[in-house]
Amino acid sequence: MSDASYRDAIFSTPLDRVARFSFDEQVVACFPDMIRRSVPGYGQILGMLSLIAQRHLRHGAHVYDLGCSLGASGLALAGALPPEAFRYTGVDLSPAMAEQARQTFLDECPDHAMRVEEADIRRLDYAPSGMIILNFTLQFLPPGDRDELLKRLFDALEPGGVLILSEKTVDADERDNAWRVERYHDFKRANGYSELEISQKRTALENVLVPDTLEVLHDRLKQAGFPRSMTWFQYLNFASLIAFKP
Repeated sequence: MSDASYRDAIFSTPLDRVARFSFDEQVVACFPDMIRRSVPGYGQILGMLSLIAQRHLRHGAHVYDLGCSLGASGLALAGALPPEAFRYTGVDLSPAMAEQARQTFLDECPDHAMRVEEADIRRLDYAPSGMIILNFTLQFLPPGDRDELLKRLFDALEPGGVLILSEKTVDADERDNAWRVERYHDFKRANGYSELEISQKRTALENVLVPDTLEVLHDRLKQAGFPRSMTWFQYLNFASLIAFKP
């Protein structure tokens, strides 16, 4: 998948007007590079998914990957688990993302039961599942829609099922938040992004990606019905949580 991708240069030239960020064909073409250079710890999160599944996923159970983009989470599972271990449904609202993910699964793991739906995750009719993955997806929904979705996902999980929720976060303490943001920009600079690219992408994401604090995320999970959740990974202002259904 990475071999067919291009270097992310979407915001490398000055723009008279910075449009709202969207997951269009231009983003799809450079998405693997964009994620690698923009999301601290993304590879480590993917690497742990199969280990978490091995511990918590009932053999043969269904897995949802909501906001699956190009299917990296599905590939991580298929690369470590045999075809009979799980059934996978990736869901993405972007036609370009969904189509590329379908082709990737056909090419890379044809023996696994992998399907992709182009749909709005807020309106999906969910089937019973043993694991649900929300990797950097909830943050793109309007805050007012997040609690209802999490409640529906809790209801869809089988007893003993788990929800993986990875998000960009904001810190309630303004000084700590400023430090994390500054170090995040250092991370992006170290990965080759210019000041212009950092500034223009931040403008494009304004009011499109609206982060919660970790405390709010855990509270949302509790209100959805999960009696237990924990932050299992954090790198600067990016974190991944796991929530357990009894």
